[in-house]
Amino acid sequence: MSKEISAASTLPPDSRPEPVRLSEAVGYWLTLGCISFGGPTGQIALMHADLVERKRWISEQRFLHALNYCMLLPGPEAMQLAVYIGWLMHRTVGGIIAGLLFVLPSLLVLITLSWAYLAFGDLPVIAGVLYGIKPAVVAIVLAAAWRVGSRALKNRWLIGIAALAFIGIALLHLPFPLIIGIAALIGLIGGRLRPDDFRPGGAHAASLRSYGPALIDDNTPPPEHARFRLKSVVMTLTIGVALALISLVGLSLMFGEKNPLTQMGWFFTKAALLTFGGAYAVLPYVYQGAVSSFEWLTPAQMIDGLALGETTPGPLIMIVAFVGFVGGWTKEVLGPLTLFASGATGALVATFFTFLPSFVFILAGGPAVEATRDNIRLTAPLTVISAAVVGVILSLAVFFADAVFHWSQPFAIWDKTALLIASLGTVALLRFKWSTPRLIAVCAVAGLVVSYVPWW
Repeated sequence: MSKEISAASTLPPDSRPEPVRLSEAVGYWLTLGCISFGGPTGQIALMHADLVERKRWISEQRFLHALNYCMLLPGPEAMQLAVYIGWLMHRTVGGIIAGLLFVLPSLLVLITLSWAYLAFGDLPVIAGVLYGIKPAVVAIVLAAAWRVGSRALKNRWLIGIAALAFIGIALLHLPFPLIIGIAALIGLIGGRLRPDDFRPGGAHAASLRSYGPALIDDNTPPPEHARFRLKSVVMTLTIGVALALISLVGLSLMFGEKNPLTQMGWFFTKAALLTFGGAYAVLPYVYQGAVSSFEWLTPAQMIDGLALGETTPGPLIMIVAFVGFVGGWTKEVLGPLTLFASGATGALVATFFTFLPSFVFILAGGPAVEATRDNIRLTAPLTVISAAVVGVILSLAVFFADAVFHWSQPFAIWDKTALLIASLGTVALLRFKWSTPRLIAVCAVAGLVVSYVPWW
């Protein structure tokens, strides 16, 4: 973590911060994009520590209000929170810059790692590192299921819904959108019949503190650009939808409807609208589409991609860049002589269509949120969706575990070493609170040791 991000506030306790220049905000968002490891929880904690506690650009109440809205949306909530705060401080251009810089470093790193993976992945050293990281990924997904479940599953009804969601996607192979739709319907009914059992759990509830006057304080009125105007909202939505449609039609005209780039545009647009509950919730949908339906990559490559995604800054849903790169490379979308360009184009297409809706949601919905401050709350359908997401995440762990341990095969051919690494990794994450980068590094070393020790 950088010194700037983690340093304590140096502002006098009773003084209000000076207005922030756009250039200063650009430097901050770029720094955050380069160091935002640890998933959404870690990224939100970084922004809170710096923007609320140290810099005091925004009060805790306003910060949590924006976060609550982002939690209701599909898409990566930490990235959306950055867009929201950037927009609130510096209009639309500030929001776009904050979102782009939150994602750009991770995109560049993943394009580089994806190329190295495909070009040199067969080298013994790389294979050894990946052997250790794959079971670490299983541990990370299991820990995610536990963390989300501990917040979302507040009673037997919600536990049962999580179990049914797991059965639906893992055993009955129901599509992810159908499961989310059924969960929302159950929430609508349950919220009327048993409101106490389907009351939101308040995953981000926290006692509000004051760290001193903030630039955007509790009682600071929304700036002029953040005031709700129906005309502006409609215009923003129209521009966003038009940009998506023009891009999709352009891909279709340039490459054809059956070209993988065109298919990626449509597929990742749908995925972006289904990412309730974070990246782990939508990964089974991406897995089903990218691996089973379109065959852009193999199950083993999907696991390797998640491992690479865990080692880079930025939102975990950036794994779509890896999926797009591998799909573009293997399908040779720009021809067999331009494999890197094919892969990079696939990564850019996947990233663009995955994150475009997040910008539209924030820039169009932000004024309404500011106009209804203190009235935003989770609803019963979203409570049930959160419970269903736990079962979906657990099913993802099962998908990956079978590919890593081969436990659907006879016991004699199970990979016991990988199972041991995953078990120890899960304990390290849940019991000893290891960070994800630390676990990945230790497991990578373990993979090298196992690969190069003859007697193992």
